[in-house]
Amino acid sequence: MMLIEETAVSQAALPLAEFKAHLRLGTGFDDDTLQDAVLESFLRAALAAIEARTGKALIARGFSWTVTRWRDQAGQALPIAPVSAVTALKLRSQTDEEEVIDPALYLLEADMQRPILRPRGTLLPMIPEGGVAEVVLTAGYGPTWGDLPADLAQAVLLLAAHYYEYRDETALGGGCMPFGVTSLIERYRTVRLFAGGAAR
Repeated sequence: MMLIEETAVSQAALPLAEFKAHLRLGTGFDDDTLQDAVLESFLRAALAAIEARTGKALIARGFSWTVTRWRDQAGQALPIAPVSAVTALKLRSQTDEEEVIDPALYLLEADMQRPILRPRGTLLPMIPEGGVAEVVLTAGYGPTWGDLPADLAQAVLLLAAHYYEYRDETALGGGCMPFGVTSLIERYRTVRLFAGGAAR
């Protein structure tokens, strides 16, 4: 299985002004934008870290997911949430022959924790031996920063500020995340109940 981010979070969607206010950086000076590139990099890093911990896409964008077999042909759980649309389902053979599946044959069962790709009939289409299925989807709370739940938005700012504060620190342990951030994102973390089995 492989999940690929097809479109990046746009610069316009990043809360640069909010982040500067959070850091209490001075304004009204000639060099107001001097640190913008650095601040943007910390925001992107914080977004990526929180998305990895929660399994959620925060800002809406396109993804593609390839899988060699369905865990359950009656309904395949998708690896990211929330999903607003499945825009294509394709089957690709071992020889790279591609079949685009008619959207009338499947549907998205939306869920904030565990969205599922369902067949409109009995089963999802069979994946060719040695081939893959590719699901093209749009995931995220919305296209702008204001679409995020307030606690997730606050967690991003807190973590980005942490990265900014300790930008020269090399002794922090791997996976270090402040307690305030982990407590804010805890309820968004996906609980894995079906290790190796069908995820519904």
